[in-house]
Amino acid sequence: MSEYQYYEFRAIDRTLSQADRQALRAVSSRARITATSFTNFYEWGDFKGDPDEFMERWFDLHLYLANWGSRRLMIKLPAGLVDRDRIDAFLAATDDVMLSTAGENLIVSIAREELELEDVGDDNAGWLEALAPLRADVLAGDLRLFYLTWLMAVETDAVESDQLEPMPGIGPLTEALEAFAVFFGIDRDLVQAGAERSAANIPNDAAPEMVRRTIAAIPDTGKIDLLVRIFDGELHASLELRAMVQARLATGNATPAIALRTVAELQAHAAEIRLARERAEADLAAAQRRLQMEAAEKARRVRLDAIQRQGDSVWTDIENEIGRRNPGGYDKAAALLLDLQALAERQGTIEAFRLRLQSIQERHAGKGRFIERLVQLG
Repeated sequence: MSEYQYYEFRAIDRTLSQADRQALRAVSSRARITATSFTNFYEWGDFKGDPDEFMERWFDLHLYLANWGSRRLMIKLPAGLVDRDRIDAFLAATDDVMLSTAGENLIVSIAREELELEDVGDDNAGWLEALAPLRADVLAGDLRLFYLTWLMAVETDAVESDQLEPMPGIGPLTEALEAFAVFFGIDRDLVQAGAERSAANIPNDAAPEMVRRTIAAIPDTGKIDLLVRIFDGELHASLELRAMVQARLATGNATPAIALRTVAELQAHAAEIRLARERAEADLAAAQRRLQMEAAEKARRVRLDAIQRQGDSVWTDIENEIGRRNPGGYDKAAALLLDLQALAERQGTIEAFRLRLQSIQERHAGKGRFIERLVQLG
């Protein structure tokens, strides 16, 4: 199997200057470079740059995959807009996630090795597009991404069975979270077990009137400061406003505490989900086989009726196909003989069929390939 590696970087908070793009071009002469992205793949050789440096200097997202089972996602976040302590609480048991500080930013690196993957090819550009919303979700306070990385640790038995889950659940999953679980090969039944309960205080699309009332309740000084920063084009001012509104909405709509599940309970429920899914898949496969068999039997009856109407001319067709002396002719002749045998069994004329078959075998005994086909058909 030939090697294949795919690298994609994306800038979100700012566009790349001409000097930035020239510096990137010096690293790779064949990469696709735009004002917001750097993309390249390798079927031989390797990437000459350093993904960590690329993220520190230029980009907010990075995706890497290789066809030997390596996958990596990196997300750069403004450190002032995330709660590092809350994120650390999800990561205590996992070696698949690393956090590093780069200036005023926090870089999250998530990687897995030796995954059993489907074939990878030219359509890998869709992965980062699917995963990109996770960055905005984390900045808005949705930390369910890190629950999924916690499940990665659960899968590898890095978490004790009596440990509690880091939040009550992660349902309902967004498309980006579903894509993350697939990209990193997280057990789908374990993910479903986690998603059957909703996480507490997950930001959602509140009604416009609720948002309006919440913003109106912010002290005038705070509102004016935020508006000035938004007017000045400060990158993350609007995100701060959104986070503030969502935090106030969550406080005003606090839900009763939900008991957290242990790892053992999650795994047991995942096993139940897996068993039910496998049974449903087996039932579906059996139903499909029955339909296929019924369709095949119907087609067989129609074919036998047509052969019966042909009468002895079918035997002439068989001789003509054998006379072609090629594999296709032999196959058609053998198939017709098989149908004639079934028709004879249905009509009670099997002995007459055997006599004619014996005559054909004797006349064409020198055609070894044809005789082989008859033997294979029994």
